[in-house]
Amino acid sequence: MSRFNQELKVIPPVAWAVAIVFYIGFVILAWLVLIPQDAGLSQWPSAGQAAFAVGIPIFFLIYVLLIGYVYADARRRGMRYVLWTLLAIFIPEAIGIILYFILRDPPMRSCPHCSATVQGAFAFCPACGISLKPSCPRCRRALEPGWMHCPKCGSGLRAA
Repeated sequence: MSRFNQELKVIPPVAWAVAIVFYIGFVILAWLVLIPQDAGLSQWPSAGQAAFAVGIPIFFLIYVLLIGYVYADARRRGMRYVLWTLLAIFIPEAIGIILYFILRDPPMRSCPHCSATVQGAFAFCPACGISLKPSCPRCRRALEPGWMHCPKCGSGLRAA
């Protein structure tokens, strides 16, 4: 299964239902109200009218699904999912959604020692205290593999 399919499964069924209802509603609105009442649209060829009625609401469908994804993904990452969902909804022009993807926390993971659920950025398990990432022996800050010196305290590292 591809990563894209796995991420699509994160979107809650309620978001799928709302997106589909909005999509169908916009298509019906376009066919029954917008196209007949607009002088310019009513003169378009039927293929153009169909493309307008079916194509434009796809953007609303994608927007609703992205909001559902932000809700579910923030929840599974241990973030403030209600706050992020509201930001995704109310900040205009999808800037809230873009901010979420830039600022989201790493995914949750389980501790290899005690199997407790731990935030991805943690260097130590809060349940059992085992080291989850390499850490500085002096200041105990998390380190990346391959670093030769701690970026916080400057101490030299041998095999961190």
